[in-house]
Order: sequence, then C-alpha cells, then structure tokens
Amino acid sequence: MNRPDFHQMSLGDLRAYVLAHQSDQRAFHIYVDRKIAEGNPVTYPPLESVEDMENYPDIIAKLRQAEQGK
Repeated sequence: MNRPDFHQMSLGDLRAYVLAHQSDQRAFHIYVDRKIAEGNPVTYPPLESVEDMENYPDIIAKLRQAEQGK
C-alpha cells in the first residue's frame, strides 16, 4: 500500500489522515512539525486543577470557537 505524500497534503487533510490512522507515527510527526511551523503558538502554564480553567477565559473561548468551526 502506498502512503500519501504528507508534505503535499493540506494541513486539514493531514490532520484527518492522522486521526484516521492513529498508529502512523511518521504522519503524526510530520503533522506536528507542520503545525508548529505554521506559527502562532500560545503557551500557558500547566493547570493544577479543572477549576483553573476559569482563569483562562480566552482558552475556553478558543475551544468553543474551534468546536463551532467543525
């Protein structure tokens, strides 16, 4: 079976492939590398409890926005 050319796939298509083929570590690593290269990383300190999410309303808003965009 021939693998798709992960470098030629759109990031969305690559994400779909990775979700459908979760054991394909090569595809996963290429996806992560491309996602990081895309930029716009946001880092937050680790949460110590679920209640800590209340301190990050921007994260909650982004998660909700991403869910609606699916």
